[in-house]
Amino acid sequence: MAASASCRSPLVWFFSLAAALFFASWYLLLDSAAAPAALDARRQGLRSPTPATKCDPDKALLRVYMYDLPLEFHFGLLDWKPATGGALWPDLLRRGVPEYPGGLNLQHSIEYWLTLDLLASEQGAPTPCNAVRVRDPARADVVFVPFFASLSFNRHSKVVPPARTSEDRALQRRLIEFLAARPEWRRSGGRDHVVLAHHPNGMLDARYKLWPCVFVLCDFGRYPHSVANIDKDVIAPYLHMVDNFFNDTAGYNHRPTLLYFQGAIYRKDGGFIRQELYYLLKDEKDVHFSFGSVAGNGIEQSTRGMRASKFCLNIAGDTPSSNRLFDSIVSHCVPIIISDEIELPFEDVVDYSKFCIIVRGADAVKKDFLINLIKGISQEEWTSMWNKLKEVERHFEYQYPSQHDDAVQMIWKTIARKVPSIRLKINRLRRFSRFEANKTNESPARSSWLQNQAR
Repeated sequence: MAASASCRSPLVWFFSLAAALFFASWYLLLDSAAAPAALDARRQGLRSPTPATKCDPDKALLRVYMYDLPLEFHFGLLDWKPATGGALWPDLLRRGVPEYPGGLNLQHSIEYWLTLDLLASEQGAPTPCNAVRVRDPARADVVFVPFFASLSFNRHSKVVPPARTSEDRALQRRLIEFLAARPEWRRSGGRDHVVLAHHPNGMLDARYKLWPCVFVLCDFGRYPHSVANIDKDVIAPYLHMVDNFFNDTAGYNHRPTLLYFQGAIYRKDGGFIRQELYYLLKDEKDVHFSFGSVAGNGIEQSTRGMRASKFCLNIAGDTPSSNRLFDSIVSHCVPIIISDEIELPFEDVVDYSKFCIIVRGADAVKKDFLINLIKGISQEEWTSMWNKLKEVERHFEYQYPSQHDDAVQMIWKTIARKVPSIRLKINRLRRFSRFEANKTNESPARSSWLQNQAR
């Protein structure tokens, strides 16, 4: 009997341990898969969208030819593998969509959402059909390059020995080789190609060879004017990190904090102004100006802080822009923008003065200037801006399936407005194509900042 009990004891211990490990692993799996509510809302249609009628290219605002780049340039960076060998793109209706990594990776995930929308237009998944994928490049208004450059930089910018260069740089080199061999590129010199490099360090090497393209960027802070500028390129919003403020009734009298900022205070480049403003504002009544980061519960703190504030500071940092502006917009906290070099998304059709206060840096650092300016804004004027924020916030929302006039559709419309200029450039380029190769020896100037980063 004793021998039998002693035999059962290790078995009981073994099964108890196995059960404990199972439940622990299941909890960790759920925890790792958890996402903020806003991200859940963006992904609500990822798994099985309702089939819709395929988009008609003849009725589309923008006809887009998308290269069938190898997996390593796009969904392969998400560790996605097709269910059937040889497939390059996910089947949105039957197989769902690979999920994008969370955290700060998300703020520059623009290429992911645009690529999904193009695939939806072809596969019959729901989409407003403003941009439609076409298989014949001769029918296309633009050529889309589906390289997830921001994710490539975030995941593969470090050199892993024994390699002598990073995988990100290797991918950029292979992309240049791919494009150089394409007749679509040679036909236009790349001027009708759309390249997404939303992360400020995305395409760090390739940008100098791709300079004729239409870039989709967050700002021009790390680009010389000869490579990227507002005349040919598109500024896209960041994906906001705080949750949407649905059913917001927290008006003027329900937001006790006058002015809110939480983030890094000591920054390089143009961000020195944060330090000056910190010393000017830190002791002001009803002003929250403190250090903060996304670590721990930083996003939750920012969500609560912005929702309890009338005005939110958006100050230049290492680059002219940040996702803080778009966090402010979806929190319905009137943005105070202090960034002299900032470019704002869709500004040719969106009047930011209706819902933002934009202040020159030289004025903002004058003693009492900013606090007097804010206190001089009446409750009626603030309420008008608050209501406008709720009206325009949809323009800054990334989601799948994409919706009418959300960020994805606003980007496509902005690119469509560039098409006449693109055609003019290409037609001028062809003037003497009968007599000489359609090539250009032009090369843009390099900036010292980028030269240092590329070493």
